[in-house]
Amino acid sequence: MEKLFQYNWQVRDDWFNWCENVPEEELLKKRVGGVGSILYTLFHIIEVEHSWIILDLRGDREQKNLSFEKYNSLNKVRELSEKLHREVEPFVANWTNEMEARLFSETDVDGKTVSFTHGEIMRHVIAHEIHHIGQLSVWSRELGRQPVTANLIRRGLFTD
Repeated sequence: MEKLFQYNWQVRDDWFNWCENVPEEELLKKRVGGVGSILYTLFHIIEVEHSWIILDLRGDREQKNLSFEKYNSLNKVRELSEKLHREVEPFVANWTNEMEARLFSETDVDGKTVSFTHGEIMRHVIAHEIHHIGQLSVWSRELGRQPVTANLIRRGLFTD
């Protein structure tokens, strides 16, 4: 599982580099599908990872949910990603098999208690980022630009 997080972090950094050559108005432009704009999508990926892993699984409720209004530029979103990566990475690196079946429970919007295993949540976070990276790829083609490669291989993740 750790390798898939590392993959997502590499691809995310590649998208930040990709964004450097795109005008800010294009990064902020509301687009069809997805969660809105290119920049907001990157923010959303970071926010969801942080929320599930740090706020929910690690249980650090001292931290607050994030607001895009405070991070509405490429540099700010990139800095946020780097900062929160430093918090998330140790949790991912220290993942153990015994953590897999731990339950996390919350109340949903209908007032019902729902429970998920920590392993299920971790895999959701991985899949969530991959899903949104696909949306960024579509939007990059709409801009006439080559998207970041989604290849897992040739990233050096499995060579020690």
